[in-house]
Amino acid sequence: MIPFVFIAFIVLTVISACVVLWSNNVLYAAFSLLLTFFGIAALYVLVGADFIAITQLLVYVGGILVLLLFGVMLTNQNGNKENGKNDIIGTNTNRLIGFAVAFGLFALLFFTFAKANFVNIQSNLFESIETFSTTQNIGVLLMTDFVLPFEVSGVLLMATLIGAAYLSSKTKV
Repeated sequence: MIPFVFIAFIVLTVISACVVLWSNNVLYAAFSLLLTFFGIAALYVLVGADFIAITQLLVYVGGILVLLLFGVMLTNQNGNKENGKNDIIGTNTNRLIGFAVAFGLFALLFFTFAKANFVNIQSNLFESIETFSTTQNIGVLLMTDFVLPFEVSGVLLMATLIGAAYLSSKTKV
């Protein structure tokens, strides 16, 4: 059952990523990106990386994608007036460069995997996945051994937010 679900989420992720690449409508591309992020989070859950899956949902879906959707909804209020719709249509002008870069990356990955030694990998990957949660272990490590870097990164993020609020304010102090 797990391999079928894994393949289903791979297909969902790849199809929605292709819709993001080929859609001319920015709003449709943003909602397809939402499906792509959910598919990637589901793949993380299936391989046993639940903390990374939750982080994927919080950071990308909860932060970046919502910001992108608000930006799309709040800008270009007139839209496509000649068709009578309120669509934001983009143009794809660099497809040839995109295909060249994608083919180069595919060739690099293909030759890397062709020369790799996969003899030591277990025969059934899905049975070797352990079913314990990594979130509790990461939380304990963050609050004991790595509390200083955790707090320093929190202060750095707070300073970044204060700086962003200052730069975006209309009245300068």
